[in-house]
Amino acid sequence: MAVIDIEAPLHEAHRDNHTHRDVNGGWLRPAVFGAMDGLVSNLALMTGVAGGAVGQNTIVLTGLAGLAAGAFSMAAGEYTSVASQRELVEAELDVERRELRKHPQDEEAELAALYEGRGVEPELAREVARQLSKDPEQALEIHAREELGIDPGDLPSPLVAAVSSFGSFALGALLPVLPYLLGATVLWPALLLALVGLFACGAVVARVTARTWWYSGLRQLVLGGAAAGVTYALGSFFGTAVG
Repeated sequence: MAVIDIEAPLHEAHRDNHTHRDVNGGWLRPAVFGAMDGLVSNLALMTGVAGGAVGQNTIVLTGLAGLAAGAFSMAAGEYTSVASQRELVEAELDVERRELRKHPQDEEAELAALYEGRGVEPELAREVARQLSKDPEQALEIHAREELGIDPGDLPSPLVAAVSSFGSFALGALLPVLPYLLGATVLWPALLLALVGLFACGAVVARVTARTWWYSGLRQLVLGGAAAGVTYALGSFFGTAVG
């Protein structure tokens, strides 16, 4: 009787097909959303000023000022936010480190109870906890993951967050200014390039969502276009009112 060996093909097929997208977004999410934020905010700022029937130089200066102010604000805010979060995490890790040093048996029992609560047999849970608790740093990492939901070796960098936020925001904010810097004298080329950029950002965001690229792109285009339209109308109204 012939024996059909299907184990290896099934294993390879499972390995090749069982892949997932980056559900956390990695670098993609903050980069794309930073660029999108810069694009929408600077486009809305420039269209609002343009609605007030000001000169070309004023629009360009407004766009460049919005780029610089927004990029520095994003960088400063991101640095402060990530630094504060990291300091909080490090403080909690210090608390856990002291507990492991002062009450190692209690922490080991706590870890065993955690595994028991997840369905591991009591004896096996105690043995796993005992072996994992031999190395203090490994024990700290496991307790941090289980109790705090963090990885002590993968804490975010405030500097990286600030630089990436600055760069992505500046890149997005540059798009509506670029046509003017290249010689445009009217608003529509800047508006057109910005809308294309909004669609592209929305399409890229679809990589970390369940939406199709065209739906995500159109949604962002509509939202950004609406923001530009509202600010242009407000600029026209206030420009007329103060004129």
